[in-house]
Amino acid sequence: MSSDATVTPVTGGFWEDTGKRGIASWIFSTDHKRIGLLYLYSVLGFFLVGVFLGVLIRLELMAPGPTIMTAKTYNAVFTVHGVVMIFLFIIPGIPASFGNLVMPIQIGARDVAFPRLNLLSWWLYAIGAVIVLTSLFTGGGAPDTGWTFYVPFSARTGTNVSLAVFGVFVLGFSSILTGVNFVTTIHRLRAEGMNWGRLPLFVWSLYATAWVQILATPIVAITLLMVIAERTLGVGLFDPSRGGDPVMYQHLFWIYSHPAVYIMILPAMGVISEVIPVFSRKPIFGYKMIAVSSVAIAAAGSVVWGHHMFTSGMSDTAVMVFSFLTFVVAIPSAIKVFNWVSTLYRGSISLEAPMLFALSFILLFSIGGLSGLILGAAATDIHVHDTHFVVGHFHYVMFGGTGFAFFAAAHYWLPKFYGRRYKEKPAIVAWALMFVGFNVMYFTMQVLGMKGMPRRYFDYLPEFARLNFVATVGSWILVTGLIIMLVNLWRGLLKGEPFEGNPWGGASLEWITATPPPTENFEEDPVVTHGPYDFKRAGEP
Repeated sequence: MSSDATVTPVTGGFWEDTGKRGIASWIFSTDHKRIGLLYLYSVLGFFLVGVFLGVLIRLELMAPGPTIMTAKTYNAVFTVHGVVMIFLFIIPGIPASFGNLVMPIQIGARDVAFPRLNLLSWWLYAIGAVIVLTSLFTGGGAPDTGWTFYVPFSARTGTNVSLAVFGVFVLGFSSILTGVNFVTTIHRLRAEGMNWGRLPLFVWSLYATAWVQILATPIVAITLLMVIAERTLGVGLFDPSRGGDPVMYQHLFWIYSHPAVYIMILPAMGVISEVIPVFSRKPIFGYKMIAVSSVAIAAAGSVVWGHHMFTSGMSDTAVMVFSFLTFVVAIPSAIKVFNWVSTLYRGSISLEAPMLFALSFILLFSIGGLSGLILGAAATDIHVHDTHFVVGHFHYVMFGGTGFAFFAAAHYWLPKFYGRRYKEKPAIVAWALMFVGFNVMYFTMQVLGMKGMPRRYFDYLPEFARLNFVATVGSWILVTGLIIMLVNLWRGLLKGEPFEGNPWGGASLEWITATPPPTENFEEDPVVTHGPYDFKRAGEP
């Protein structure tokens, strides 16, 4: 691609005129691919907002004492950063965007089971996002409670917690509708011959995730309504000064929010299970165990919430049970890592951008998972609870895991839907900067936590100054890589070289359709006769 190439609009397939013009052809479309792209544009926009706020946090912590903001502003910034990244980016990021784009095609369906409900879910996401953003500039201003909205502070603060909490409540309904749609689609709309043993592993991960969305999200929705009732009606549910129990809030919040971690990470694991075999030119190792482990993670991950509360005063028996269950949930995750690495063994590995992000996922997620076992053991958790070690661990799993898998999916699937591809060298440079910057930033945070630096503090002791400066430099490297990656993707997908046929060599159904896919995905309904990972080695006929 020449550097002075002109922008060429994408044509063909689902991009063609649908009878409506302009933005109406998108925001009122029931085509799952257009809805997937609506989600993609939305979550990327909020991701950039969250990154900007994260950079502000690191600039404030670059040196002891006030740097660029006051303590009250700092509390608001890290709260909004958490709310935006968790509820507006990570949770809907892969399932709502790439799930909508790819899943119906992978199972041979023409659309999802409930297209209008699918559109409603995006509208609820957009409305919830607007409500959350409105809360930042109305009432008492941006909430300052942290993204967990812990009581009694969230019941007493004068900031606009009620509106922010209501926005998250609306976002929860969007998540539930997506889950209902995906479960029904996977059960009812599979192509002829597409039995459960032939489902792509990305579909398996979305299936397990959808059940968590359906079963766990209503709990946090009810809990957040109870917070609003406590603030507006003075009902004593959680505030101890009114006879409430703040520990009950923590139980109700984490009964949802720990399974929500698997809403975030399971689709990411599905992406990695798609990318690794394609760029290794080998069938996935242990297909059945990876599929079963997705369901096992969703099930076991729903009963381990108590490890967030070891310092809250729960009984020794409860601590022992939750600690044991936390170690149990690590087993199916370890199975996936073992199978991915086994797939690489003696493969014809091609180190292109999707593969580099996928390999980074394996390393970073493993670091995050192993550091999670430190938090799952009650004895060590007591020492590092509410320190920067928790911040580092969480970001290794969520950003190093889900974030890098999101970027792997973007480099792997988006050329298929745009019909053009990005430049490979800038993509690799961007990956290298992101990988280095990420580890410099978040591994340093884990070291700070082991040394005793608490999280969510506006200021800190001088002994932590040097490592905080190193972490801030890491954030600059990471953001530089992010900017290069996003610019390269944007330029490539708009005016890059044509992406035709099946250059990756994928064996699942999305690679047999036209590029970009037609409105109803297939000219004729496909008949599936083999699994999605029946690869031949490179060079074989």
